[in-house]
Parts: sequence; structure tokens; C-alpha cells
Amino acid sequence: MGRKVTLATCSLNQWALDFEGNADRILKSIEIAKVNGAKYRLGPELEICGYGCADHFYESDTLLHSFEVLKTLLDSPTTQDIICDVGMPVMHHNVRYNCRVLFLNRKILLIRPKMLMANHGIYREMRWFSPWRRLREVEEYFLPRMIQEVTGQDTVPFGDCVLSTKDSCIGTEICAELWSPNSPHIQMGLDGVEIFTNSSASHHELRKADQRVNLIKSATTKSGGIYLYANQKGCDGDRVYYDGCAMVAINGDVVARGAQFSLDDVEVITATLDLEDVRSYRGELCQQRLEGQQKPCHRIKVDFSLSSPNDIHLPTHQPIQWHFHTPEEEISLGPACWLWDYLRRSGQGGFLLPLSGGVDSSSTACIVHCMCVLVCQAVDDGNSQVLKDVRRVVGDESYTPQEPKELCGRIFTTCYMTSENSSQDTCSRARDLAGQIGSAHMNISIDMAVKGILGIFSVVTGRWPQFRANGGSNRENLALQNVQADMGMTYSELSVIGRLRKISKCGPFSMFCKLIHMWKDVFSPTEVAQKVKRFFRMYSVNRHKMTTVTPSYHAESYSPDDNRFDLRPFLYNTRWTWQFRCIDNQVSQMPTTSTSNTEQKTSV
Repeated sequence: MGRKVTLATCSLNQWALDFEGNADRILKSIEIAKVNGAKYRLGPELEICGYGCADHFYESDTLLHSFEVLKTLLDSPTTQDIICDVGMPVMHHNVRYNCRVLFLNRKILLIRPKMLMANHGIYREMRWFSPWRRLREVEEYFLPRMIQEVTGQDTVPFGDCVLSTKDSCIGTEICAELWSPNSPHIQMGLDGVEIFTNSSASHHELRKADQRVNLIKSATTKSGGIYLYANQKGCDGDRVYYDGCAMVAINGDVVARGAQFSLDDVEVITATLDLEDVRSYRGELCQQRLEGQQKPCHRIKVDFSLSSPNDIHLPTHQPIQWHFHTPEEEISLGPACWLWDYLRRSGQGGFLLPLSGGVDSSSTACIVHCMCVLVCQAVDDGNSQVLKDVRRVVGDESYTPQEPKELCGRIFTTCYMTSENSSQDTCSRARDLAGQIGSAHMNISIDMAVKGILGIFSVVTGRWPQFRANGGSNRENLALQNVQADMGMTYSELSVIGRLRKISKCGPFSMFCKLIHMWKDVFSPTEVAQKVKRFFRMYSVNRHKMTTVTPSYHAESYSPDDNRFDLRPFLYNTRWTWQFRCIDNQVSQMPTTSTSNTEQKTSV
């Protein structure tokens, strides 16, 4: 009996409800895995239907088409002689579960439902799926007739179980289960499971890749073992970017890894590893299974070997260093990859950006140019799918991009929206940046548009709107503010306030209590109170606009895309009378100067 195993994991750019495209990418990944000698292939979470189906999971069609794809996979010659581990929704006893389906040679080996749901931040899995709560318990699942016709099976095991081959034992985790303080791999490892797998749909957030890698290394450092991680990639038709990072680790070391930001629709990672390394590692730690303290894993036996009898000649993969992107690179690459999927899947011909010469629009323009850099690199590397998509976007079947600046001119238009209040400096900055990135640039005067809006107002009301400082009403003041941007605070101040509101779940009073300490060196309690009250007043006045905001890329747990990731209401009592009175009462009991002002007076 051999002891070396070749295993494959992958990152796939799946698309919600694109059953045909998803099936093609799954089959391609299995084909690549087999070419590289793998006997087991792991795919991303819910890869058959796409992770981002959202309320489409309620529809019986989604379940039906998922099983139709599964039938196609079972029937395909490509899936023979390799254990295939795919993700799809399954209804069992009229309850929907997020499942892994493992099959081999037209036989389903087991169905493993997800036990811990992702239900925080941007995730809403408990809305569509139920967790499997019965630890170490397995039931019979009655297969649909279409599957029975292929497999010859009436029922298959469904529940919390592991797969026992002739030479090893494979246990499943699904995405969020890795992040749990009581991850399934802990008990599985103590019960002798040697290979752990994790199929994920984990989106990109700044520095999140570091956390993933550390969790996986830690999982196999504690008790040894092999860990395979698969992930979705691409936008999946939503506001997030799933950033790949497929990897294989053993005994605390990463030995193979995929890209974090890539335009490849299919990326397969394989590794050859020695099972005896796991056994020796565990033996050295002198770990003992404590009989009677836990119920043993339910093992599904399969007459199949992951290793070959004469595998002594196979070299094994050695530890590698994971070189993480800098935050600046992540900010550029993540949104750039998302924009490419957004463009090619929306069916549009390019992007239009009002380029003011300021930080916001200039940063956006640079990210679009970064997208063009990635597209050109992919074409140069021979990515036929990217080239096909480029040609469809530009409407020219003979077109091949030569360099990023030239491509930018074909799919990116910028315009400087000038008015009588615009400066020559901002106009020049916008023009210079457009020239550097290659966008098609133009100047457009919006004076007539602004005057037209104000003119309509004057015709209807009989007066020309004025700012409050010039004698106008509160409503006139708000209307004129909506014609132009800012909130009377710096970006850094708004960022701190926004994070306290969204991540720390602060209301007006608790935010004030935190900021008087965070900003004690620059603002007095009275000044902090003014800023907090102004923010919540302006936030609540303008909140209704978030219901129609253009979808934005979500890269942090604090996002401006409140319509999707912040489930607070959009109609408020904008006076916040009770909350603001609590702040005022607190201010009246505190010194009126900031620490910095007090120190300055003392020194004088």
C-alpha cells in the first residue's frame, strides 16, 4: 500500500444561476486535477448554482437545476476514477441545507450539510438554509429519480460523517466552520481524520487573506493533518469580490497556493503529500484519543485508494512562503477584478466617470486603469476567455489589446463637469490624469443644467432658492446642498464616525462617549457633540438616497453601500431629540476645553 496522495483544490469564477457555465468550469477543474494525478478534487461552496443566489434559493427551480447539473457531472467520463466533492443546495425533509456532495464513479458516497451558518456582516445564510445540528448523526436521503437512474441508488448517507478510503480518512468543513471556536476539524483530528477540506465562498476584505492563512496553518499545527481550501472567485453577480486563495497545508505549513487576484475563471492547485508525515507529526505530539469523551465520527467506507502502490518515486510538495499583498495593492487589485466581472457580465460597453480631479474620482479612475492592466496581462498570458470578453465589450471580434492605456481609451470615458465655480487647477488635474491613463476625456459645462434646475424651482415657487446663510429656508438649504457635495467634516473624521456607527454599532450617545476620549487632544466635548449631532442629522436626512445608490464594491466591514450591507431603516426622526438631549446633559457635566487647549494654556 502506498502512502503518498495527490490532492486537488480550486478557485472557480462561478456565477449565480449560470448552471451551464458553472458546470463547464467544474468539469474543467476536474479534468485539470486528473491530468495532474489527483485522486480527490475539492470545489468552492455552492459551486453548482453559485453562492450568490440569495432569495433564488427559495425557488424550487434552483434545487431542480442543481440536481440536473449533478446528473450531468455524474454521467461525465471526466468525473470517473476521482473522488469529486461539489457544493449545491439540497432539501431534506422539507428543509434546505447548504451541502457538499461527494461522489465516485457514478455513485454518491455521502451528502454533508453545513453545520455552522455565516450569518453576520454581509452574510444571510440563515435566511435560506438551516444548519445541521445533529452531531455525528447520519440519516438516509432519498435521491431524486433522475439521480437514481444514473447511480442505481435509492438512498445515500446524509449528515455529519467522514469518508474513509482504503488508505486515509477525509473530513469536511464548509466555509464559516473554519472560523468557529469549535471548528469540526478539532474533533475530527482527535478521531483520526487525516485530511480536512474546506469549501468556501469567502469575499475579499482588506487583510482578510492573512486571517485565512493563519487559521488554516493553526488548524494543522495543533494536531497535524492535511488541509485543502477551495474558494469562489469573481463577483458572482453581486457587490463583493471572492478572491480565490486556494491552498494546501500540512502540519502547519502551506505547501501550495493559488492567486488572490486573478482573471482566470478556473484555477486548480494540486499537491502530493506523504500521509506518514501526518502520522509521525501526531505521534511526536503524543496525542491520545480520550475514549468515551466524544462520540466517534460516522465513517462512510469506500473501496478506493488515494495513493498508488508504487509511489516512492513521487516527490512531495515542500513548505512555501505566502507573500501577502500590501493594503495598497489590495485596494487596487480587488476592485479592479470586480470591475472586470461587473463590466463583462453586465453586457455594457465600458465605464463613464465624472472626473473632478479630486481624490475620490481620481482613485476610481486609477482602479479602472488597473483593471485594464490586469486584462492586458491575462491576454498576454494566453487567457482566451478574457480575450473573448474584451472583444465582446468593445464590439470588435478582431480586436486584441496592445497595452493598458490603449485599452483604457476603448472602454473608459471621463468627463470634467465644469461650472462657474470650478477652478482651473482641478480642471488641469483631471485632464492630466486622463492623459496618463489613456481615458477618452471631455469637458462638459453643467452651468445650464444647474440653472435649469434652479429655474424650474423659481417658476414653481416664485422665488430663487437661497442658502440659509443668505436668508433661505431649511428646505432650500438642503436642496442647494444636494446640488453640490462634502458634510462639514474631513474624510478621516467621517471614517472614524462611520466605523463606530457600522462596526461598533454605536448610536449618537455611545458614539459621543467614545469620541470624547478618541479626540480628546483635538476637540473639546462641546465640539465633539456638535460633530456627532451634525453627522446623525445629515445621515438621517440623506439616508433615503441609499435605497437607490449605485452598487459599490464591498472591501471592508465598513462600507458606504448601506443599501445592501446596513439593514437600518431609511426614514428617521431627524431631530433625534432624546439621544441629543442625553449628549447635551453629558456635555454640561464636563470641562468645556480639549486637552490640547488646556495644555496650551498651561504652557503659556
